[in-house]
Amino acid sequence: MAYEVTATRKRPQRFEDLVGQEFVVSTLRNAIEQCRIAHAYLFSGPRGVGKTTSARLLAKALNCVNGPTAEPCGECDNCRGIAKGSSLDVIEIDGASNTGVNDVRVIKEEVLFPPTSSRYKIYIIDEVHMLSQSAFNALLKTIEEPPEYVVFIFATTETQKVPATIRSRCQQFNFQLIPLETIKSLLAQAASEMGIEAEDEALFWIAKESTGSMRDAYTLFDQVVAFSAGKITLAKIREKLGLVGIDRMNEIMHAALEKKGAEAIAKVNTLLSRGVSIEQIIKDFTDYFRSILLIRKGVKSENVLGEQVSAFPADILGAYNEEQLEAALDMFLTLYRDIRYSLNPRFELELAISRLSRLRYVASTATVIEQLARLKNDLVSGTISPLNPVLAEIPTVAPEAAPAAAPAPEPAPAPAQEETPAVPVEEAPAETAPQAEESSRRWSMEDLGDALPQGTVSIDYLDNNSLVLVFSQKLFYQVALRDIDTIRKAIKDKTASDINVILSFSDSQDAAPASPAPEAPAAPAPEPKQEIPAEPAPQKEPVPTPCATKPVAQTSSMSDEQKNLINDLILCFDGREE
Repeated sequence: MAYEVTATRKRPQRFEDLVGQEFVVSTLRNAIEQCRIAHAYLFSGPRGVGKTTSARLLAKALNCVNGPTAEPCGECDNCRGIAKGSSLDVIEIDGASNTGVNDVRVIKEEVLFPPTSSRYKIYIIDEVHMLSQSAFNALLKTIEEPPEYVVFIFATTETQKVPATIRSRCQQFNFQLIPLETIKSLLAQAASEMGIEAEDEALFWIAKESTGSMRDAYTLFDQVVAFSAGKITLAKIREKLGLVGIDRMNEIMHAALEKKGAEAIAKVNTLLSRGVSIEQIIKDFTDYFRSILLIRKGVKSENVLGEQVSAFPADILGAYNEEQLEAALDMFLTLYRDIRYSLNPRFELELAISRLSRLRYVASTATVIEQLARLKNDLVSGTISPLNPVLAEIPTVAPEAAPAAAPAPEPAPAPAQEETPAVPVEEAPAETAPQAEESSRRWSMEDLGDALPQGTVSIDYLDNNSLVLVFSQKLFYQVALRDIDTIRKAIKDKTASDINVILSFSDSQDAAPASPAPEAPAAPAPEPKQEIPAEPAPQKEPVPTPCATKPVAQTSSMSDEQKNLINDLILCFDGREE
């Protein structure tokens, strides 16, 4: 006996054997049992889901010797002739090769003659959307008022190409894609009938690749059986068909996640050396990121994902947010469109793999602006609340604790140790008025307390009774610069004296010893550059005063990554009024 492909051998011969189309089956069965036979039907849907098979089953049900019946016997001459395609009263026409108006004229002439040995003369026109506009127009009158013994069954994969005048004269049935689990169970049944051992993962992959088409699944199944030697395994499928596989995708993503770009590219080159095409790798990456994105959105159905959820490691699922996964998916979709015009598709693929190492830092412009604004507000308010998962492991910084840590260098006691050689300096205030004696008091950071702005690391005095507040972080310096009037008022209320407040910024971390008191007169030279007007609008950084050489206290135990974050914020908001 000649070999028969699985798709033909497993073609349904009864309505109950038609899977995945319950609505179509129930409607046709009820119509036949109630003798409500329409003169024209339009079956539409994807390829390989049973449109032509349903048309033949309907023809059997109408022309069976026991019919019309929803349970054709399959043994009479009419049923066997329809199954073999040799019935004279069931005419199957290929719409793709009979597109002209002359072909329709032949049909119009034939319908005038009654069936030879059957109850109905049935015309099954496959791919009806391929008919020309003139052919459709010539067919209108015939399908609207055909003889009572004529039934038209149209099948198409593109309903939108069928004119509305044709659709309005037909009962329409929309066929759906067959669920993945249903396809897998039918493949397992076919393998069992053939005495072939098949892994569940291998059948799952075949069902996924069929994309809801039962005919495509049987066709791919036959191909796999041909090289599997009686045992179908996923490893053998990958080896013979040149597939990437979810495990290799996970290896590449782990290398990218650990910022090992060279290792990730090496793994891709290994796949290419094994015969996996660049297009296949791009397709697999596209499916990979689509599945992860859907899982992050809460989709768990394997029919939708096309993969088992357990195949994706938890660290990869939690490493990226939805926006980053959408960016990766869009990158590979664009890459697949661009490689046909690329100078070298392999270069394009390697570039995309290299960019995966920075995927955790990808964000849209709107997200970056929003996050920078929130981080700025958090820094001003005293806390850092990282929105990016990459920053989640960084401990929260509390800048308000900075003044408590600042007294460590004790800038005030430093001069006290050197007051012995500088005792005559204390006699100068005695010659001034009593009011000046109180205003010339040297206030320490502990004395001023909460009157000092956030981020102050040390204080110093100029000889003109000016109090200099030193900042080591530019962000705190700019915030204090905006509120200079409020700071001056707070210090004035705290000291009960009219003292001039000057702000200074120094990024130097060298703990140089404080200059002795006699060297203080050298300060007036840069003093005009340091003074801040009542309503400052600085465009350039003030020139540091000599107090920048004093020991700089640390505001908090910040890590290098936190300092880099603050510097990035400074670059983003430097020079702005807000």
